[in-house]
This record gives sequence, structure tokens and C-alpha cells, in this order.
Amino acid sequence: MKNAKSFAVSMIVTLAGLCFAPAVLAQEWPVPDRPIRILMPFPPGGTADTLSRLIANRLTIQLGLPVVVENKPGASTLIAVNELRRSAPDGHTILYTVTGTTSQLPHLYAKPPYDPFTDFTPLGLAAYNQLILTVTRNAPYNTLRELIDYARAHPGKVNYASFGNGSFTHIVSELLKKTEGIEMTHVPYKGGAPAAQAVFAGEVQILFDAPLTAINNARGGKVKLLAIAGPEHIAAIPKVPTMADAGLKGFDIPGLEQLLGPSGMSGELVAKVNAAIMKAVRSPEIAKVYREGGFVFVASTAEEHARIMRENYERWGEVIRRTGIRLD
Repeated sequence: MKNAKSFAVSMIVTLAGLCFAPAVLAQEWPVPDRPIRILMPFPPGGTADTLSRLIANRLTIQLGLPVVVENKPGASTLIAVNELRRSAPDGHTILYTVTGTTSQLPHLYAKPPYDPFTDFTPLGLAAYNQLILTVTRNAPYNTLRELIDYARAHPGKVNYASFGNGSFTHIVSELLKKTEGIEMTHVPYKGGAPAAQAVFAGEVQILFDAPLTAINNARGGKVKLLAIAGPEHIAAIPKVPTMADAGLKGFDIPGLEQLLGPSGMSGELVAKVNAAIMKAVRSPEIAKVYREGGFVFVASTAEEHARIMRENYERWGEVIRRTGIRLD
């Protein structure tokens, strides 16, 4: 009888272990010999692409397995977003993206193509982003007010580049048009690198560019910097005013440099992935790039990221309704 009871207890323990084994294995991350993909919604060469590759290289060292960046540009980040949504919630597919994906694009459609709060898992905010108003180096204006006066005196003669229809740069440029009652022609490009090249070549006159590339291009004599569209001055360019300094209100909403996973990731897995990503982001070489590149460094938890996403979404919704931009 005693042996029978012992056998029964042994079987219960064994079966319980088998039942719980899949749950334990499901939380293993990273899975050995499986690469991690970081999806990049812009072409190679832009600011977000550069930062994602720095993080991928650091994670490769930390985790001991390949972490690769896959560029999937187009459709205002929607191509990369759809790839993320099709991916398993196992922590091996991550999206490095910006404000447009979670705070702006959903407001641009009567029927949004996704819900940023149910279709993604926040994995951490690396930094707040601001934009810098860049103009061609031979432009006949050297301040924001001079640009506005020129555009008002020469309707339709100023063309502005953007990273694509519905992008952060498109929305801020349209906000400038709306605020000042000026005419400018929109010329969309597929990402930051080709948009900046268009300014160099004189195909367009202005671009609200990301700080990292804008500052580097100004140092190389390729563009002039007129103003910062964001809440803070940038230490690397102390003489460049904010839009508010120049008398324009409403341009102080920051952008987000963020990492997302597919929906359905467990809390335990999110914590592991966030810890690894933010360890990489906080590494001295990467943190330096963010700080010296004009970003407001954050390196948040996943929980903080989720809260900030919601706040940013609400604020950009108000701006987009004011500009009247639609993609449908």
C-alpha cells in the first residue's frame, strides 16, 4: 500500500513537471542558435538605422548570438509594422521605430491599420527625439523668421522634404504651414538619408531632420540650422534656438526613439528583453551617441514606455487634427 501511494505521488509530480515544462521553455530567451531580428522601417544611412545597428552590435556581444538589422522601409513604417505583427511573440523579432508608428500614423486614417496599444508590446524608450529645421547652405534666409517671411513673399517657391507621407517630418512641416499661413510644397522621400540628400542637391529647400544627421551635416557645411522643433536646447549646437524662442508655440512635443515587440509577449519575457536592450543602450559608446546627437536620453522600463506612449499619442492626435493631414 505504501509503495502504491509513493508511486502515485511520484506520477503526480512527474506529470505536473511535464505540464509546466512548456511554460518554462517558452520563457527561455534568447533561444540558442536563433538570431534576433531588429526591423528598421527606414532605409540604410539614416539616424534610426544608425542607432539600431549600434544596438544590434552591442546585443550581439552581450547575448553571444547574431542580432541583425533588417531594413523594411516604406508606407510610413507600415511595412515593417506588418512584419512585426506577423512575428511570433518570442523576443526574437523587435522593431526599432520612432514617433510616427505609435503616436501619429493611427491618427491619419479614419480606420487605423492597427491599434498601437493592443498590436504591440512596449519594450523600452531609448530616448526622446527632437527635429532640427535644416535649409540649403545657400538659402537666402538665416533665421526661422526670415524663412517664414521669404515663404510668405514667394508663395509656392519653398519645397520641403519629409521622410515620407505621414511621417514626423511631414506633420511638423504642415504644422509650420498652418501656424504661419504660408505655402510650401511637400516632397516625400523614403527615409531620412534620401531626404537629406535632396537638401544637399537643392531639390528642396528645407527639411526638419533628426538631430544626429542634422548636426553632422551642418558641421560638414552641407546645411544651415535654423531652429529646434522640440522642448529643449541641444548642447552640441547652443546657438540654435528652439521654435518657441523664435516665437512659435506648439512645436515642443518630443518624438520617441523606441523598441517594440509583437503583441502577446509575457511579462517575464518583456522584462528579460528590456533588460538586455537597455543594458546595450546604456553602454558608454551608445549613450554618448544619443546624448551628443541631440537626444534626451531615457533608457526606460517597459512600463514607463507604455505610459509615455499613451501620453505622446494623445498630444500628437491634437496636432494632426489641427493640420488636417490624412492618408486615406
